[in-house]
Amino acid sequence: MLCVPVLAWAAHRDVRTRRVPARTWTPLFALAAVLFVWDGIASYFAGGLTWAYFLVGAAISLLLVIPAAYGFWRFGAFGGADAKALIVLALLFPTYPTYEIGPYLVPVVATPTGAFALTILANTVLVGACYPLVLAVRNALSGRLTALMVVGRPVHWSDAERTHGRVLEDGEGFTRSGLDLDALRMYLRWRGTTLSALREDPARFRDPGSLPAEPAPAGDGAIADGGEQTDGLRSPSDLRPDGGERTNPSRRNEDEWGAEAFLADVGSAYGTTAEGLREGLDVLTTRETVWISPGIPFLVPILVGLLVALVYGDVLTGALRIVGVV
Repeated sequence: MLCVPVLAWAAHRDVRTRRVPARTWTPLFALAAVLFVWDGIASYFAGGLTWAYFLVGAAISLLLVIPAAYGFWRFGAFGGADAKALIVLALLFPTYPTYEIGPYLVPVVATPTGAFALTILANTVLVGACYPLVLAVRNALSGRLTALMVVGRPVHWSDAERTHGRVLEDGEGFTRSGLDLDALRMYLRWRGTTLSALREDPARFRDPGSLPAEPAPAGDGAIADGGEQTDGLRSPSDLRPDGGERTNPSRRNEDEWGAEAFLADVGSAYGTTAEGLREGLDVLTTRETVWISPGIPFLVPILVGLLVALVYGDVLTGALRIVGVV
């Protein structure tokens, strides 16, 4: 149960900054590994069904949940902190725990396999799936009935630097591969300017000749909160993957906004291309309101999925029992 307050704090950080300090997970990994081995030894000596349930739960944790968490991170479905949280939970809870709350014994609903880590993962997915529905309802209540109502929300341009997510518009209309706002913050810090300044004189900033002779460090695009170095929730590749020194590319006249120079210098900015950066800047410097896909602070569904699992159990199994499927 010690993991619950830590995960709650991490989820709070996720909502505020989309970043969680890397050192958060080290003691949890150590604790989880020790308890996993301890549970295995205790189950072995208990024998019978206790040992059998542990073997099944441990196998599902080690061979399904942990590889799935790594795979989701590897292919960009969610970030490093999300994967680490699921891996820690898979080691901490290979089998169903049991707690007494007054006269009641919880969790109430268990799966036939007894694999608690799989229950946490299933609950997390179900909670996360509710997010588009919440977005759609909020947009509908505000009269915003568009194809984007299930994936985004409109924000005023002045809030873009303090918002997480991705721009859903470009010069031709709506897009699902718009400018990442972390990349926008990296670009603005690199140039030592603000979005407000770009809007005041876009023609000057489009000219690559206006780029600073010595650009500032771009950072990782996190919203500044006075915090410490973190492990970026979306865990981008190293912003300087070659470990080399800053480059000084020739500034071609056609390099509007200095987009190519920026990417050549920082190496990587969350998959942003020069053309994507230019289109995003064109949108943000010319429109008052822009549609943004805020993304899901995924540690929140993980926390909710864990809490529901600890108190109720497996939501999907419970629903299937209600309709008589299992």
